[in-house]
Amino acid sequence: MSLRRTLITSGAALTAQRLRMDIIANNIANANTTRTPEGGPYQRKRVVFMPREDSVAWTSSGHQRMGRGVQVDGIVEDQRPGPLVHDPSHPDADPDTGMVQMPNVDTVTEMVDMLAARRSYEANVVVIDATKAMASAALEIGR
Repeated sequence: MSLRRTLITSGAALTAQRLRMDIIANNIANANTTRTPEGGPYQRKRVVFMPREDSVAWTSSGHQRMGRGVQVDGIVEDQRPGPLVHDPSHPDADPDTGMVQMPNVDTVTEMVDMLAARRSYEANVVVIDATKAMASAALEIGR
């Protein structure tokens, strides 16, 4: 794999994991939001990834396949209902039962997902740093 392709692949992964961390942070921030502009409680969101398609670049020796990696296919809402909590004093409580529909966000799950996204991000930073070091070492050989 060429150094350029490695950088393209890791760069795409950094972008995708950064968006994943942003969505997870948004989920955590809205873990208690019972009223949204769309109506009802906040629905947990998640990022869906898909493989990047090969791109083709023209070089002096002909065409060459360039970086694969991952890209964001979309952001989807988790359709599972959140828990019902009995809180008659809550402004969004059902007047008859006193039950409040809460968001379907589990902060423990979100924190585990955040750690996984962070480790993926960090791993790709290490790959980029190693690739830069290899390129620098290769340039030093030619001196």
